[in-house]
Amino acid sequence: MTVTPNVVPDGGPQRPAVRRRRRPLTFDRVSFMVVFLGLPLAVFVIFVVSPFVQALWYSLTDWSGFSSKMNFVGFDNYVKLFHDDIFLKAVRNNVELAIVVPIVTIVLALTLATLVTIGGSGTGTVRGLKNSGFYRIVSFFPYVIPAIVIGLIWAQVFTPSTGILDAVLSKIGLHGAADYAWLGDARTAMPASMFVMIWGFVGFYMVLFIAAIRGIDPEVFEAARIDGAGRFRTAISLTLPLIRDNVQTAYIYLGIAALDAFVYMQALNPGGGPQNSTLVMPQQLFTTAFAKGQFGYSTAMGVVLAAVTMLFALLVFTVNTLTGGRERKVRR
Repeated sequence: MTVTPNVVPDGGPQRPAVRRRRRPLTFDRVSFMVVFLGLPLAVFVIFVVSPFVQALWYSLTDWSGFSSKMNFVGFDNYVKLFHDDIFLKAVRNNVELAIVVPIVTIVLALTLATLVTIGGSGTGTVRGLKNSGFYRIVSFFPYVIPAIVIGLIWAQVFTPSTGILDAVLSKIGLHGAADYAWLGDARTAMPASMFVMIWGFVGFYMVLFIAAIRGIDPEVFEAARIDGAGRFRTAISLTLPLIRDNVQTAYIYLGIAALDAFVYMQALNPGGGPQNSTLVMPQQLFTTAFAKGQFGYSTAMGVVLAAVTMLFALLVFTVNTLTGGRERKVRR
């Protein structure tokens, strides 16, 4: 390291300018960069970037998937996609899922998490409901069940005549629901499917929000209670802003899961439901590729699905930034 004089224009005291020398590339530094930078970068390029580039190429061909022969067709597959009424219906269903499922899941999970953590007695120390550990275990239980099992179970629950739901509703006096096909009616197929997805997700995100709320300093809640803030006011004006980043992450994950939704929809309605009311993009992609042998066209669907997913994540980050997410984080 060398020190050179630094002349100040106003004639003030001079401060030495420090010029740093480049440290030599030793074996330790090179090995560190190779292991902790080069290797992860190589894995990312090979297993993430390369397959995506390959998928882009396949989407520009008429590949059948069962032979090495493929012809370059340019953007014909994409033009065909945006004139495909069935695929556009699947896109609309996915967008509907990406809006409704995350919002309802987060609202329910936040409500339950708030009750468990700070919804207890209004006097004394801030604490949640009694036996909150039991509620956490029960609510988390659906998340440990595989999605395909959840879908098959609820498909049996919604079965007309023999399903548990129709039997319970008829027992309480709703005899019109005795033989009602919840998944066979275009009016109820999508809401029923959304209910199943929300039921499977809400327990996990409740536990996630509980951990986030537990990380807040208890003195903050004590101060809010001293100032006279009620539970609802505390949850909206205090808890929610402090766990904003967790809510944003949860919304992105839930949105991606809703944009996929293949397992749930395939278990509940393998054919896409009445009038394609529950058809999602992954289902149409799967049918086009393996039933029709149009892998080039189905790969174009996959590229569109990936683009919609990235656009969704970008939109969430943009909205969070525009609404002051970063500013609040810095001030805090």
